[in-house]
Amino acid sequence: MPKYLLHNYLFAIAIIIFACIPTRGSCNLVFRFLRYDWKAARIDMMAPTNNPKRLRRTTSFHPLRRTAQETPIQIPQLRASQLECSTQTRHVQTVADELARTGLLKISLDFQDDDSRYLEQLVVSLHKYHAHRLPISHSFNRGWFWDVRPSTVKTQSANHQARSETMEEFPWHTDCSYEDPTPRYFALHVLQPDRCGGGVLSFMNVQNLVDRVSDVSRRVLMLPEYTITTPPEFHKDDKQDHISAALLGTDSSGQAIIRFRRDLITPERRNGFGSCAIGELKSHMATAADDPGATLHLSAEDLPAGSIVLVDNRRWLHARSDIKDPERHLRRIRWDAMAFPAVPFREFTIHDIGMR
Repeated sequence: MPKYLLHNYLFAIAIIIFACIPTRGSCNLVFRFLRYDWKAARIDMMAPTNNPKRLRRTTSFHPLRRTAQETPIQIPQLRASQLECSTQTRHVQTVADELARTGLLKISLDFQDDDSRYLEQLVVSLHKYHAHRLPISHSFNRGWFWDVRPSTVKTQSANHQARSETMEEFPWHTDCSYEDPTPRYFALHVLQPDRCGGGVLSFMNVQNLVDRVSDVSRRVLMLPEYTITTPPEFHKDDKQDHISAALLGTDSSGQAIIRFRRDLITPERRNGFGSCAIGELKSHMATAADDPGATLHLSAEDLPAGSIVLVDNRRWLHARSDIKDPERHLRRIRWDAMAFPAVPFREFTIHDIGMR
């Protein structure tokens, strides 16, 4: 029996045992999941259907058969010789194509740009020629750009220090997981790298990660039943301090996408299914972090001053090691906000099966 099927069976058995303890409804939910999971290893959860009891088999979220050695991830690279490249049709087309293809791109600037004018004009060009939505503001008192650098005295939001303004490690997450719509892309312009060996940026491929997760946990994580709290430093509306949303989904091309920042997420289920699914997801993150076929680590040598890394915020998780240079300075911009898809099947909502 393949390892991924064995893992799925063992995980399902564990959940069944756990589910039988709290309520009969909990156990019924597990059997509803298993009823479909083991009949079809490949299910497109985003495919509409008039009959939720008949799910269409597709290639979405198919289990990945792994070889002994994974091919290491390599980041595509592009050079910009002058500021005007940000508005040149061919240059902008290359950027748009690479973001659509891999969702990850490094650009090296051959000129000084302390004000990040190239990045600003590039994003505007992507909006003008490739229908990317304009950047979102970071908070009610900040515009398109946010300075990612340690600060112990002055912060960019009144009375609140963002995680990015500390020297602490920042575990795996996506940007703006607490917003709906969420920005599809973000970019980081390196103005001053960490000269002391810290601040390593890491990127994890979401499709590779999701392929490791059991079918049962995927279904739970695709339900829009997680409370995601907005950090106080990023409040834009005093009345909006959280959202209820799914953590996993698929985009229009069938690629797995995610929104995630563990310290902001609270499962709304009272029976433990949400917590169990997050726990499994995090365990696979720990494994994938050491897999060169799933994760890319970029040090200051890989991203010197004048480097820009552009990232698909939903197809790549990112993390940062602790900062050792207090003068490390990056500048961030987020753009092309899009609604995060939710599971269309009422078959799998707690409102239909009385699990409150």
